[in-house]
Amino acid sequence: MGPLAWIVIITAIAGVGGTGLGGLIAVFFRRDSSRIVSLLLAFAGGIMCGVVSFDMIPGAMLPEGASESVSVFFVMSGVMLGYMVIWLLNYWIDNKTNHELEHIDADHPKTADDLDELIHADHYARHEHESEDGGPANPYQLFIAGVVMACAIALHNMPEGMVIGASYAGDPAAGAFGGSGMVMAVIIGLHNIPEGMAVAVPLISGGQKRWKAMLITAASGAPTILGALLGYCLGTLSPMWLALSLSFAAGAMYYVVFGELMPEAILMWRSKLPALATVAGILIGLMIIYV
Repeated sequence: MGPLAWIVIITAIAGVGGTGLGGLIAVFFRRDSSRIVSLLLAFAGGIMCGVVSFDMIPGAMLPEGASESVSVFFVMSGVMLGYMVIWLLNYWIDNKTNHELEHIDADHPKTADDLDELIHADHYARHEHESEDGGPANPYQLFIAGVVMACAIALHNMPEGMVIGASYAGDPAAGAFGGSGMVMAVIIGLHNIPEGMAVAVPLISGGQKRWKAMLITAASGAPTILGALLGYCLGTLSPMWLALSLSFAAGAMYYVVFGELMPEAILMWRSKLPALATVAGILIGLMIIYV
């Protein structure tokens, strides 16, 4: 098979498989492993940070096929563009979902300090018993919240797919199973698991059949494939497009690491171990690139 076919398959596993696995966990398993999830998020964030810093940004500075280095300001602009796009998408997701999920009381934290808060399961458990106006529970509200979350996550997954595609375009000699492309696919797949849980929980609470909730959840990861194809195709147009794709992808991943993974990991387990897991992940990322 050609490189595009492998990119589609690998990205489908990361996108559809990652969110689908999150839906499966929400359907069949208990959500009481905050410490394990904290370490996994921190470790994944460290690997992602290492690959971005030691591979993607250097690749954007001197892209494949270029005769000279790209301006550092061009790369910086691409990084900020990628960061802002993901930040705006997450801001939109919060605005579209939080109005469905009133905080339980005045002291309830607005950040995810356990796994149930990360996937909004605590809010949904409350809404299963009473509606926002204090009346009887309204499963329809939960279902609509799940659909909105699924659409938002689907939109959010497209630029994440571009990260995978750009990584493959930046290192074509590594093949389908080598280099930063495969690493990014694995890490984004892990990152998609709690997102899949966040989609499945309200759908199931809203009365959707479990198998349908899992299908909707898995489908929300499909745009990752489109993003990967776009990132790869843009990256192969010219060295400048490759530099833009890699720097954009780097900025997007910096937001995912420092705006999502690390805060969630530390809040879920207020310990020194998430920081240690992050450093270990960075070193593993360094080893993946240079060994």
